[in-house]
Amino acid sequence: MSSVEPAGAFRLGDRLVRRLGYGAMRLSGPGIFGPPSDPKTAVAVLREAVSSGVNHIDTSDYYGPHITNQLIREALHPYPDDLVIVTKIGARRGEDASWLAASSPAELKQAVHDNLRNLSLDVVDVVNLRNMLGTEASIEPPLTALADLQRQGLVRHIGLSNVTPAQIAEGRRICKIVCVQNQYNVAYRHDDALIDCLAGDRIAYVPFFPLGGFTPLQSSTLSDVADSLGATPMQVALAWLLRRAPHILLIPGTSSLAHLRENLAAAELNVPDEVRHRLDGLTSQVAS
Repeated sequence: MSSVEPAGAFRLGDRLVRRLGYGAMRLSGPGIFGPPSDPKTAVAVLREAVSSGVNHIDTSDYYGPHITNQLIREALHPYPDDLVIVTKIGARRGEDASWLAASSPAELKQAVHDNLRNLSLDVVDVVNLRNMLGTEASIEPPLTALADLQRQGLVRHIGLSNVTPAQIAEGRRICKIVCVQNQYNVAYRHDDALIDCLAGDRIAYVPFFPLGGFTPLQSSTLSDVADSLGATPMQVALAWLLRRAPHILLIPGTSSLAHLRENLAAAELNVPDEVRHRLDGLTSQVAS
């Protein structure tokens, strides 16, 4: 069984988490909607992730909705003392499985309580505000509402998701931000400058779609590098991210035990400098 310890650790809020974590989104049904076809395997994936040293799980109550949090509770509650569960609010699912904004104070309060109930928690370690309002919108109204929930003791730390540098700066004037969760991978690197900026302030950066999301990364260069290292392309993509910066925390998701083991093995993959530099040039080659 692979261990994630070689990937190192970074502080998320007041908790030290291993840099290779697990994203629970894919544990729900097709389109991240409804229950999985094999709930027993979903539970097994969660338990093996934790037994392999993962102590950072990313989730949301709008995955399913409710499904992934209920599976996490079934698999892991009572939770290990060092396990940090991070959720996100600011969206909801329509009856047609659409993704809709849910950013009013009432909706955010309901979302926090839904997460607490379905995870069987008294307080959530980290809640990310998912920006569904657009790149030009002010995040002050929803973030102010979330900060109020933090003051009530329901939320320990606050992060931001799907945000611009300007929105992050706005958010930091309202409350302490411990992490930023944006799209980023070896091919999609719009946040390069932001990552370097956040490093100076010790704010964790958590890339979503680290393996390309719903369109997996594909590149002959990535495949050639993987072959030369005796690894898979996805392992190389994860290992590149781990080398990119020490404050990057990874949350690759899967509903497969085999893929989980493959992902976690990336913690032990050494990517030499010359190989890393070759991968740095993939942005124009890889579909993301």
